[in-house]
Amino acid sequence: MDHEALAREMRGLREQVTGITDTAVAAADGLLIAADTADSIDPEGLAALAAAGLGLARRTAQATARGTLRQTVTYGSHGCAAFYAVGDTALMVVLGDEGMDVDRLHRATQPALDRIGSILTHKAAEGV
Repeated sequence: MDHEALAREMRGLREQVTGITDTAVAAADGLLIAADTADSIDPEGLAALAAAGLGLARRTAQATARGTLRQTVTYGSHGCAAFYAVGDTALMVVLGDEGMDVDRLHRATQPALDRIGSILTHKAAEGV
């Protein structure tokens, strides 16, 4: 897998959207693939929690006939956590501070998600 390409995508988001503090890419089962997080964040734990949250959101979207889940955002008193589906097999989590523009994040993230999906698909194709 091209970990450097994943790292470039995560750094690119930070450059495009002010307020991003941490990013990670994980498999849908919660296993960490890549992370760009502060020392105060446990990237493996973040990946597992993000997968659990995204799984619940996917089931909710299906149960309420809202279609395929694209993203979910959790807001806290010190910022937010955005979880994005990367196809059916992976996810990306982006943590941001209180000043992060979530609408800008959503716009900037879509092209990055497409590229991350391609990087991960290329990995799967190599393993076959």
